[in-house]
Amino acid sequence: MAAQALQQPSFLLANLKENSTTKPFLQRCQELVKVIDDYPAKELHLIFPWLVESVFGSLDGVITGWNLRFLQARSNEYNIVMEFLDPSGPMMKLVYKLQAEEYKYEIPVSFLPGPVKASIQEGVLPDCPLFHNKLQFPPSGLQTLSLALNPFEYYMFMFASSLITPKNYPPGQHVSSSDTAYFVLVDTYLKYFLPTEGSVPPSPFPDNRGSVSPPAPRAPSVPFAGYGIHSTSLLKRHITHQPSVTADPAAQEIWRSEALLQVFVEIWLHHYSLEMYQKLQSPQVKLALLQYRLSLSSMPCQPLTPPGSGTLNTYQEPFTPTEEHVLVVRLLVKHLHAFSCSLKPEQVSSSPSAHSHTSPLEEFKRVVVQRFVQQKLYVFLQHCFGHWPLDASFRAVLETWLSYIQPWRYTGEKTTSPTDPIQGVPDKWASFVQENLLMYTKLFQGFLNRVVRTDLVNVQNALMVFRVAKVFAQPNLSEMIQKGEQLFLEPEHVLHHRQHRVFLTPGHGGSFLSARQPMATDGVFRVKSHVYGLEGQDCQYKQMFGTELRGAILRLIQIIAQARQTAKRISDHSAEVAANNSFMSWFGLGFPDLNHTLNEREMDDTGECVKKTHEFLERSLDYLCQIFRLNTGQLSQLMATLGSGQDDGNSRQLPDCIQGDNGLILTDLGRMQIINGLRRFEIEYQGDPELQPIRSYENAVLVRLLFKISSVINERFGGQMEALCSRPDFLGRLGRHYLASPEAAADGKQRRPETRRTAERNRRPRLSLRPLASYRVLLMLLLLYIFGALFSFGPISSTLLILTGGFLYGLFITLFGDKLRLKSH
Repeated sequence: MAAQALQQPSFLLANLKENSTTKPFLQRCQELVKVIDDYPAKELHLIFPWLVESVFGSLDGVITGWNLRFLQARSNEYNIVMEFLDPSGPMMKLVYKLQAEEYKYEIPVSFLPGPVKASIQEGVLPDCPLFHNKLQFPPSGLQTLSLALNPFEYYMFMFASSLITPKNYPPGQHVSSSDTAYFVLVDTYLKYFLPTEGSVPPSPFPDNRGSVSPPAPRAPSVPFAGYGIHSTSLLKRHITHQPSVTADPAAQEIWRSEALLQVFVEIWLHHYSLEMYQKLQSPQVKLALLQYRLSLSSMPCQPLTPPGSGTLNTYQEPFTPTEEHVLVVRLLVKHLHAFSCSLKPEQVSSSPSAHSHTSPLEEFKRVVVQRFVQQKLYVFLQHCFGHWPLDASFRAVLETWLSYIQPWRYTGEKTTSPTDPIQGVPDKWASFVQENLLMYTKLFQGFLNRVVRTDLVNVQNALMVFRVAKVFAQPNLSEMIQKGEQLFLEPEHVLHHRQHRVFLTPGHGGSFLSARQPMATDGVFRVKSHVYGLEGQDCQYKQMFGTELRGAILRLIQIIAQARQTAKRISDHSAEVAANNSFMSWFGLGFPDLNHTLNEREMDDTGECVKKTHEFLERSLDYLCQIFRLNTGQLSQLMATLGSGQDDGNSRQLPDCIQGDNGLILTDLGRMQIINGLRRFEIEYQGDPELQPIRSYENAVLVRLLFKISSVINERFGGQMEALCSRPDFLGRLGRHYLASPEAAADGKQRRPETRRTAERNRRPRLSLRPLASYRVLLMLLLLYIFGALFSFGPISSTLLILTGGFLYGLFITLFGDKLRLKSH
């Protein structure tokens, strides 16, 4: 809604609303372009909130807008939308037109991210400049507060909120996130307002009074306490301290860039538990951190407790980001790294005099990652690591994390060569690693806790382990992390002699790109400031290269080795099944398994995935040994321990179970064995083989007919068959070959207790004619009759020859079957 009350109805707004329901999309956009060009800002001000809401949807999700998150390039409306919402397009022209007149638009506080909303309603103002001097206080109290944003901020707020606002979209709309209009627009806005080359194009509507006026002082009666000790606005000295009539165009350029980034970060990364929010924002932590940085022994006064802090502890926000949300965050991280790395070489200096001559854009590049993104992204990723489902969709979170901790990938320089595919991390990034130590160590431990609970035989999970191991195995990276941990663990009493140094952290004008940071900054202060700022001064830091985590790594290596063995068994089994289903099996030379009916394509896909899994796990083992410096002897000992407890006999055992009233019940150990592929239940048909479902390779009519015939024969001659099979001589063995059920004959095969009871019912000898209903057997018999006809044998003669051949085959198996079976084992 507009901040200024509407004195009279807008006929222009009424006409546009009517046209939105009657005219085609292209015609509506053309009329909007004409209206934006022809009408003055006073009229356009009245339609702006409605227009933004009709494009991006309402904050409560009732209005879906133009469905930018589901609009793809193949749609007819895609190019129209992209042209209309382009940074140089009609919509942004409208924003600049209204920006020149300093109109304000309200956003209810209830639609802000949960922690921000709760703190404002309790009377504590967040530390982000986006919320400063913009609160509107209605007579009804704090529960109906709103923010008064300028047109640019309002437009970007609605655009960013449309990503996380639940909307009632039509069912069945599932598309690739990276191809949608929304994803492309995010990329376009980032490249336009945070350019890696050149500067942000100026507004086409310059404001004679200055497009950014100084913030008005807050009245003493306003019951709000700010979190921060100092303003975090990067260009405060460029903007808010200058008269509006002499506003610096470069500062105005950076103001738009900073406002866009603040909105994106606050909306997309500000969703987590309020306990973490208070730890990051409380004045106690900020003052203690400032005191530590300056190495002061005492302070003249104690910080005050923020109002409402006792009631905020009861708040928890039930928020789980979607995969699309995480992918957009990754796009933001990648672009900010590229933006920061585009800092001009002559500006990469730690000298304060050099900083005073840099442009606002270059100064923005210098500190953008550490100041605006690091804190909230760390908590966002930590939340995802702890709450994301244990499935392959975690890959989006993983790649976002890996993108942030590898800024050297976005420098635009060629980092690999054909002769040296893996080069080390340049030394100039050591300060970045130290200033982001928890991003490497704490989140690696979070990933470790996840991976030991996943099925590593799954190729997607194996790929994620491989990706993390490969990244951390880059030369120099593990040494940089270890150096950062050593700096953090350095005793505090040795720091007092360094008080005379000037510390230039990224929050105070420092640069992680500086090649001379050891001379200008203190590494110990930098690392401790980072850790205490994110985890609090009472945190218990667990070393990545410490004894405790080393034990967890050895356990992970064992799990990887077990999964690799399981993958090998699956691969061998797939090869056997493929061999049994080869062309020769059509002639009866194979051994068909009725319980494994995968088609050829499925077997090929399974074999390919298992092959990739084995490769990923093999290389992951190598990388982990490089990272944690495990020698060949230690690895061989682990493999030997694993081999002694996991032989072929053991691998075929059932998972650990206990016998219950209704059958077997899995224990916790059994669940872990199944998850990691160590043991499994044999899934097979356990009923009467004559009554199993009709297979795709059988003729249904013949199956039913032959079952009736064999049932009549078994019922009439069952006694004689049982007497024949019970004889201990050669005739008894021959009878058991033709008449005994397969379940009764398989004495050595381990079965579940239920299977034994089923086999007891099917132990009686009987004749089975069902194999004759198989299309394979029918085709083979047809070929034999045709072959007999070529040699002038009639049907009766051919039948006698076939029966004779079958009898001789039975004699051969009866005489030599045991010896052949022993040789095969």
